[in-house]
Amino acid sequence: MALWLAIATNANSEFILVFMASALVSIVATVAFFIAQLVPNLQRAINLTGLVGVALFVLAGIGLIAWTFSQPPGKAQWSGDLPVVAGLILPSIATVIVQWLFVGWRVRRGLKAEAGAGA
Repeated sequence: MALWLAIATNANSEFILVFMASALVSIVATVAFFIAQLVPNLQRAINLTGLVGVALFVLAGIGLIAWTFSQPPGKAQWSGDLPVVAGLILPSIATVIVQWLFVGWRVRRGLKAEAGAGA
């Protein structure tokens, strides 16, 4: 899939990395939220997983941007590096937030159904 997207968008090697990283983030987020559903306090675990995931990618983004701007003036390629950084970080944050919302919605719906069945 990543290779097809790269060919379709005429991407270079950096953007192929971005496409592949997006798929990896989706897989890791799915596994993390699945594991969060196995602990006793569901809502707290899901919220903690979401917050940690978003914070991790925000810090990674800040670090990558700082690293980009810390390059010596002769080697600085901000116009080429910042789209790659944005392509790595922004979809990752969006993926974590969407998974967080879906899993949280599913768990809340399940808890309401259990409460209604128990009454």
